[in-house]
Amino acid sequence: MYALNNEILESFSEINKAIYRLVKSDADSVGITVVQLKTLYTLSYNPDSGLGELAEKLRLTNSTVSGVIDRLVHSGLVERVVPPENRRSVSIHLTEKGKSLLDKLYSSDSILIKKLNEVLELPKEEIVHLLRLHKLVLSKLKLEEERF
Repeated sequence: MYALNNEILESFSEINKAIYRLVKSDADSVGITVVQLKTLYTLSYNPDSGLGELAEKLRLTNSTVSGVIDRLVHSGLVERVVPPENRRSVSIHLTEKGKSLLDKLYSSDSILIKKLNEVLELPKEEIVHLLRLHKLVLSKLKLEEERF
């Protein structure tokens, strides 16, 4: 039983490392960090996100994400926008430069997207089965307080 548990953990660890290397390669190719690239990806799919919402989606603390946003603002890749209807809230938007950087990666330069497209060539029923198993494994691995 112990050997099988170790095999399962090793399998997830290897997949996680492989994905990290792909994301790092993409980030390095455009001169930003992995966390910055994940933030840009997240903003592209969740425009008008606030800091708290972004931190939750990235699974990071508000203070960590605040620092990442500061550096992305300084690089001209994102901007903070205060909506006129609620001056206490701040939305974070991709700038044209940020969108252009992501477009460059999406168009042809992204090794991550090339590799993910190879995974998507698997038969649909295999992908559905994989996702179902991932949800099942995740439900078994969550702490009791996370399940609710």
